[in-house]
Amino acid sequence: MPSVLWLHGGACSGNTMSFLNSDEPNVVDLVTGFGLDLLWHPSLAAESGADARKLLRACARGETPVDVLVFEGSVIEGPEGTGRYDMFADRPMKDWLIDLAGTAQTVVAIGDCACWGGIAATAPNPTASTGLQFHKRERGGFLGAEFRSRGGLPVINIPGCPAHPDWITQVLVALATGRAADIDLDELQRPRTFFTTFTHTGCTRTEFFEYKQSTTTFGEGTRTGCLFYELGCRGPMTHSPCNRILWNGQSSKTRAGVPCIGCTEPEFPFFDLEPGTVFRTRKAVGVIPREVPEGTRHLTYLAQSAIAKIAAPDWSKKDTFVV
Repeated sequence: MPSVLWLHGGACSGNTMSFLNSDEPNVVDLVTGFGLDLLWHPSLAAESGADARKLLRACARGETPVDVLVFEGSVIEGPEGTGRYDMFADRPMKDWLIDLAGTAQTVVAIGDCACWGGIAATAPNPTASTGLQFHKRERGGFLGAEFRSRGGLPVINIPGCPAHPDWITQVLVALATGRAADIDLDELQRPRTFFTTFTHTGCTRTEFFEYKQSTTTFGEGTRTGCLFYELGCRGPMTHSPCNRILWNGQSSKTRAGVPCIGCTEPEFPFFDLEPGTVFRTRKAVGVIPREVPEGTRHLTYLAQSAIAKIAAPDWSKKDTFVV
């Protein structure tokens, strides 16, 4: 029976809550259907206090095998490298991580903070927060660039703020059923099955994007205009399946009329939350977006935009409400 130990660092618990809302499969199916032995989880574990410490010590010594170590939240190394800003079970969480990552068969980082440090690692980063094996886009993080689990794998990153529950459970199912070798990782150690396409893929506003028709208001669902040109939507540059694997099985940010904020990328939050950069498209010469869809050159994009606007049919400029 594959065993899973789930810990969270910092103040993060959003991915724990997301996991509890999983549907394909759900948490009960993971335990009863796939035989997962959930050793400890912040919301589901029966052990607390002395019992929890005893279990963690047994796992750290290798007496209780850990097949999958799941970690959410940033690794906090402050103050001055002690890690005492984040204490858990009488020890700095970072010390538990050193021991447990050394004994686990596989290590999985859940959420932006665990993957690359996330919001907590944004400058000036007073808590000295970082990700398990990346600090933003720089490989290394807390465990170091060369870290490999006992199973020979680097940290598997499932980013997002929070990560979609079904991304989490489907990776856990693959690990639980002995298919770790089938999880193909990209250069940022994200499973390609989820993070090859873009948030833009499947967006209900695609036709507005193609004809360069913008909206300037939030919350209009699929009604009119693309969110990329004025409201800072990062869908064309963000690797995620948010418009393929829908949230709650029915929606996404862009389908609800809210820009994608790029939360599966290492640079999130972008521009270090500089005033005027959130929900606004940064432009050069007041016209051309400074960031264009991945793989596109600025001059090519400018020419394409001009032609698209000329060719735009009347319907692309009107309300196209979809029930």
